[in-house]
Amino acid sequence: MSTFLKIVKNFFNYNVVLTIFLSFILIILYGSLLRHYLLGGSSFIILQKPVIFLSEFPIMARKILISMTLDLNLPPKLQKHVEKKNFDQLIKNPRDNLLVLSRYDHSLKRSVVDIIDLENFKTIHRYSHDINEMNKKIVNIKEFPRNNIDNSESRFLYRHPLLLDDGSLISNGNGPQFKIDFCSNLVWLNDEEKFHHSSNLDNNGNIWQVGELNPYSKYIKKYEITEFIDTAIIKMNTKGKILYKKSILEILIENKILPDNIANTFYTNNSHNIMFINEFGTTYVNPIHLNDIQPALSNTEYWKTDDLFLSIKNQSAIIHYRPSTNEVINYITGPFSQQHDVDIISDKEISIFNNNNFHFNNEYSEILIYDFSTKKFRKLFDTQLREENFKTITNGLSHIFKDGALLVEEQNHGRLILFNNQGKKEWEFVNKDKNGDIGYIKWSRIIEDQEIIYKFKSLLQKKQCSN
Repeated sequence: MSTFLKIVKNFFNYNVVLTIFLSFILIILYGSLLRHYLLGGSSFIILQKPVIFLSEFPIMARKILISMTLDLNLPPKLQKHVEKKNFDQLIKNPRDNLLVLSRYDHSLKRSVVDIIDLENFKTIHRYSHDINEMNKKIVNIKEFPRNNIDNSESRFLYRHPLLLDDGSLISNGNGPQFKIDFCSNLVWLNDEEKFHHSSNLDNNGNIWQVGELNPYSKYIKKYEITEFIDTAIIKMNTKGKILYKKSILEILIENKILPDNIANTFYTNNSHNIMFINEFGTTYVNPIHLNDIQPALSNTEYWKTDDLFLSIKNQSAIIHYRPSTNEVINYITGPFSQQHDVDIISDKEISIFNNNNFHFNNEYSEILIYDFSTKKFRKLFDTQLREENFKTITNGLSHIFKDGALLVEEQNHGRLILFNNQGKKEWEFVNKDKNGDIGYIKWSRIIEDQEIIYKFKSLLQKKQCSN
């Protein structure tokens, strides 16, 4: 025992004790600085950057190992389906439809939009415009101070591209909204607001687009709140002019679904906040997170033309809203959590892409059908989705074809699956590039309208693009 004590005594000499003491002090200071920063403190700016860098080092190391690259500015290379083929057809069933596929190609180090003919799954056209040149045209620097970095060509992702009948394409990259022509030349750019997620046409040929208001709407301004994501519905024409915009929080307050002090409550009561932290480490309150706007194109017993179905992820709710009267007709909640994508599929039903992010029984994403006549939900092809181990925590969408077939997008893992109306898998696509690396898919779109398909294929025959 005396020998052991001697060893301990020799080890804990003055230098070792001093080192341990100073390390303990540094750990306390480091934790205090990090806490101060995360709570929004603005002091000790010089020290904040190295503190944040050290705190993020384990995350960066993990990203390097997963992505197999030292360039963390690039989107990650996805890993779930590395053993699968790029395209696997199990049932031959040529479809006279087009797939508008937004995907990231790691071999090109950029995002592209491929138009795929579902008769043979061949890419018949590609959109790939000059992202960096577009970013130079942004004048609203206050709204987009880092767009040339965050949305540089190597990081930019086309979101839910909208194909028009003249072959032009409207999209965004979680930033300005823009339009490019058939040959990928920029037609216009709207940088008035920040746009993201879905773009859908209404009965009058205008676009309903998800956006974020800056400056804020009146209920956010009222409490002089900052760092708040004021999600809104925005209507614009195909020339890029905004025709109408309305905060979702305003809609819910004015329809007495939420009290008029709710913005302040969200901001001050952490137990009710849904937080978002950007790349600077700034914490934002994001209580709504609108991710889809689906316009009604006809009157039925349950809705009117130009009504909107809104998917608000962070409240796990679908809002049936009538802009003409500012009425919430239905506020739908149910067996879904943090859903994306709502579609009208009949004169009395909507489909909901349920990300299924409950705290339990959440292994698979689901497609739910809500029937307004019975006010009940049912699941579509639930067994098949479970067997496919189909799960995307964020994003994702579905499309139900006119014949009852189902396309699902597993955005987090770069996969599409098409089931026929009997639930049999027709084909599976994994977004692998020529090197076998898997990239994101960002809200694909199916075109079944025969007139649009005919016009597009006519454009292909006369194609005279230099790019």
